Amino acid sequence: MTAASAQPHIPVLLDEVIDGLAIVPGERHVDATFGAGGYTDAILERGAEVAAFDRDPRAIEGGLLRFAANDRLTLIEAPFSAMESELGARGFAPVDGVTMDIGVSSMQLDRAERGFSFQSDGPLDMRMSGEGMSAADFVNEADEGEIADVLYHYGEEPRSRRVARAIVEARPLTRTSELANVVRKALGHKPHDKKDPATRVFQAIRIHVNRELDELAEGLAAAERVLKPGGRLAVVTFHSLEDRLVKRFLRERSGSEPAGSRHRPMTAAKAEPSFETPAKAVRPGEAELARNPRARSATLRVARRTAASPWAGEGVK
Repeated sequence: MTAASAQPHIPVLLDEVIDGLAIVPGERHVDATFGAGGYTDAILERGAEVAAFDRDPRAIEGGLLRFAANDRLTLIEAPFSAMESELGARGFAPVDGVTMDIGVSSMQLDRAERGFSFQSDGPLDMRMSGEGMSAADFVNEADEGEIADVLYHYGEEPRSRRVARAIVEARPLTRTSELANVVRKALGHKPHDKKDPATRVFQAIRIHVNRELDELAEGLAAAERVLKPGGRLAVVTFHSLEDRLVKRFLRERSGSEPAGSRHRPMTAAKAEPSFETPAKAVRPGEAELARNPRARSATLRVARRTAASPWAGEGVK
C-alpha cells in the first residue's frame, strides 16, 4: 500500500490541481491547507520543495510522522493568512505555486470529538485550531440577533430568525446532537427529507467560529504577495460563499470584472492586473464522484501570477 492510498482523506481534484500547478523539479510550493497531506505528497513526488500550513495541531502532528524522512517539506502550524510573514521568516518566498483546499477536512468531520458534524454526537466545538471561541460559546452567549445574522449570511438559512429564537430558548447547548435536534424541530424536519436543515446551521457556525471567509480573503491576498511572476494559484472550494469570493478576487485582480453600468457605476482606475485571466472553473467528473462523494460540491479555480506589483489591501470580502 502506498502512502497516498493509506491516507484517511482523499484529495479532491488532485490530478487537475497538479496539472494546474505545472510543477517543475526544484520549485518552491505552498500547500496552504495541509490536512492529511494529500496535495503535499503529490507536489513532493514531482520534485518540488513544500511549505505546508495548517492551524490544526493534530494535522501538523500527523504530518511530522508521515513525512519525517522528507527534508524538502517544512510544516508550519499557522493559519494560511499568515503565509507571507511565516515564509519570509524562513527565507522560503517568493514561491512558484500556492494550493488552497478551503473548508473543513474529512479528518475533522469524521471525528465526533471535534464537534464539526451532527452525524455522530460530540461536544459542540468546531474549532480548527482548538483555541478561541467554540461553537458552544457562540450559541450560548451570543444574542438572538447575532445568531440569526450568522445563520443567514454564512449558512444562507432563509428562516434564520426562527432558528436563532429556538436556539436561545433551548440554551444551554453543549452537544452536536442537541443543536441539530433544536434546528430540526424549529424547521419541521422529517426523517425522509432529502437534506437535513442542520447542515446549513452547522456550516454557518463553523465558518463564524473559525473566521473562514476572512481567512480566505486574507489568504488570497497573501498568496498574491508571495507568488513570483509566472507563479500558479490553485484554489478548491466547497460551497458558493467560498467560490464567489475566489471568483471575485481573481476577476478583480485580472482586470476582467464587468464594465460599469447605470446600476453599477465605473470605479476609479485600478492597479495593473496581478493575475492573468483565470482558466474556466473545473468540477469533478463522474469517476471522481464515484470514488469520493464529498467532492460533489467542489470547484477548482487556477490562475497565473503576472509581473505586476501586488494590490494594496487584504483582498476582497
